[in-house]
Amino acid sequence: MTTDAPSEELHEETAAPAAFGLARFQRRSTPIVPQQNVAGRALVLVIAIMTFLSCLTLGCVTLVRDTAAVWQTQIAREATIQIKPADDMDMEEALARAAEIASGFQGVISAVPVNREATARLLEPWLGAGLNIDELPVPRLVVVTIDESNPPDFAQLRAALAPEVPTATLDDHRTWVDRLVAMARTTVTIGFAVLALMLSATVLCVVFATRGAMAGSGHIIEVLHFVGAEARFIASEFRQHFLITGAKGAAAGGVAAVLVFLGFSWWSMLNIATPEADQASALFGNFAIGFAGYAGVALVVLVVAFLTALTSHVTVVAYLTDLDIRPRDG
Repeated sequence: MTTDAPSEELHEETAAPAAFGLARFQRRSTPIVPQQNVAGRALVLVIAIMTFLSCLTLGCVTLVRDTAAVWQTQIAREATIQIKPADDMDMEEALARAAEIASGFQGVISAVPVNREATARLLEPWLGAGLNIDELPVPRLVVVTIDESNPPDFAQLRAALAPEVPTATLDDHRTWVDRLVAMARTTVTIGFAVLALMLSATVLCVVFATRGAMAGSGHIIEVLHFVGAEARFIASEFRQHFLITGAKGAAAGGVAAVLVFLGFSWWSMLNIATPEADQASALFGNFAIGFAGYAGVALVVLVVAFLTALTSHVTVVAYLTDLDIRPRDG
């Protein structure tokens, strides 16, 4: 009994500093920023929603831009000669003569008349199947494929067609190309403006969340600041916390946007044989945003996470700077 008492006292004496050191380590490892709470989870959800909408906007802008580029290429590659029927006119001979004249111009790759069956198919959505085009005064077309690098002189081509085929009209589609380019540029501009507004709203949400987090531990921040803790150290704690928060929300929103794009692409492939799919494919392709679109989604995720961390850092530094100035004003 007498030999055990000193050992127990020695154990208690050695255990007390160890426990004190463990308590100091636990206190030291306690983060300045409050742990994940209801407000933190709400911020993750808000960032996820804003990132999702931003990625959808960027994907739609990419889809419109790529589709407009395809339209512009296809329209600029072809011109059409429209021949209206007239009394005592052999339409087939007029088509052949117009194609012959167009083929003789430099810069014209080919000039092919649209046959009766193809013309009937073009009119089928409006006039129904089984149409006899000889019974109606239907204009006929000659499709002229041109060399984009060396287009023909359309004014001379019109002048050559006028005496030979008086009812022929040449359409080089320049008006449509100009309108298409203007529409695409306007759509892209509006899309990027909406994207900038969404990112700005995300920044404002992070500012309010950072101020709320600082209000929850304001006394700790003030004590640390006044005992000598550098603003850079305190700001780094907030920056790391909000970087993780922003990365979680941005990643969730980006993954949701990618799933939406993949779902639309899969749906368009399943309905490829329906009339609705034909119209959608003619307007938007196969709803695939391509590698550039998915790279844009990844970029938006990184930008949102970076903006979240940067915003929290700037907000904390501004708050601590105000603490330094406040006593002087008083």
